[in-house]
Amino acid sequence: MIAPDLQSATDRLRDLFDVAEVVVPFTGAGISTECGIPDFRSPGGLWTKMRPIEFSDFLASQEMRNESWRRRFAMEEQFGGAKPGRGHLALASLYRSGKVPAVITQNIDGLHHASGFAADHVIELHGNTTYATCLDCAKRYELPWVKARMAGANGCAPDCPDCGGYIKTATVSFGQAMPEEPMRRAQALSESCDLFLAIGSSLVVWPAAGFPLVAKRNGARLVIINRDATEFDDVADLVVRQDIGAVLAPFIAH
Repeated sequence: MIAPDLQSATDRLRDLFDVAEVVVPFTGAGISTECGIPDFRSPGGLWTKMRPIEFSDFLASQEMRNESWRRRFAMEEQFGGAKPGRGHLALASLYRSGKVPAVITQNIDGLHHASGFAADHVIELHGNTTYATCLDCAKRYELPWVKARMAGANGCAPDCPDCGGYIKTATVSFGQAMPEEPMRRAQALSESCDLFLAIGSSLVVWPAAGFPLVAKRNGARLVIINRDATEFDDVADLVVRQDIGAVLAPFIAH
């Protein structure tokens, strides 16, 4: 069913929330665009303007590591001050109500944390760009430390002082293995919910895109809220192609 208008979408969502016991949201870039964070994959997005740096290139080249960090700090000017949007706040309200045990996200912006989710209840499939880690010893580094080290080394990306490993934003790059624990938790949540919300995701990036189908096959109702059509619309119980913030705003608890 495709909701014909915003009011119909809100009414149907409310009905589904009322009867659901376990609601699992799955979010993609579309939930954060109203916060000023660009959608990387869409026409005009960052990945149409510059080729992403592959993980193998990051490992093989100091210049690629330098470029990766230069891009990261350039992006800071675009979304460094981003705040949670209406969609994030609505999901946080449902989380506080007890119906949402956790959120699964493809996003790396940290806005679900900022909206009120406990850190352990944000399942980040593609990592987090708001801090860095050593690829060898996994020590965490904050971005201002990396930036200061680069400034003092003529733009050269620093290595880990403890073990000499490469320091990278805590994100999953192209060609890098998906994190096992978040994938396992996302699978379990998808299998156990009775309402699955796919929000702002094109549902084309695998294996993450498979979780809506996992939920559906295990008896959950599936709702897809996305600006554009997806390959899974025909199996969804409700498809909403309205503005995400406007659709979810009525569910923000005040």
